Amino acid sequence: MVSGIRAEVKIDDPPDCVVGQASAETNGRVHSVSRSTSPSTPERVTEEFLLEAETYPDEFDVDVELSAIFSYGSSTVYRFERELGRGCPCECIEEHDCPVVDVRTQGAALYLTFHAPDMHGLQAIIGELRDRYANLDVQRLLQSQQDHDERNLVFVDRSMLTDRQTEVLETAHRMGYFEHPKRANAGEVADELDITGTTFTEHLAAAQTKLLDAILDHE
Repeated sequence: MVSGIRAEVKIDDPPDCVVGQASAETNGRVHSVSRSTSPSTPERVTEEFLLEAETYPDEFDVDVELSAIFSYGSSTVYRFERELGRGCPCECIEEHDCPVVDVRTQGAALYLTFHAPDMHGLQAIIGELRDRYANLDVQRLLQSQQDHDERNLVFVDRSMLTDRQTEVLETAHRMGYFEHPKRANAGEVADELDITGTTFTEHLAAAQTKLLDAILDHE
């Protein structure tokens, strides 16, 4: 059974992405991005992207030289060169041997799609992206099934919980509070944590609300 996961993430206004900066500057949309390297200069990469916008500046406020090379009606193809290893979002993902299969933008928002080999690999990539981009949002996760169907997955960021909420959840789970029938009641878990029953239920309710909001995609 194939255990790979298709992930789509969104990063708002990434400071180290030329494509995202050009899109944000024009409030436009990028539909496709391609990259190539030359054997003679393997330390550099050439990128092209198709930008659709109502107006285009004479010069973009980016740290590379963008050259317009082709036009499709209201869309323009731009090309630029840069050094590899600058630490952009795509390179962050590809450091984990996961090619970025789709890049697109909407204004200042950058959307990246890639395939992780498994949940462990996905967690490593998402964790590194979150360290670099605080506004990272996991848009969608899909896991392929043996019958070629797809299953929606949810990525829950444990950092949304306080240390105390995590401790309460882990202790309650370890003691069997969530089992049916329960192996421990609220008072017993509270005693183990050396807190009152009221404090236990408050921490538990807050943690469960955060987790349910993430799972049910509530704002």
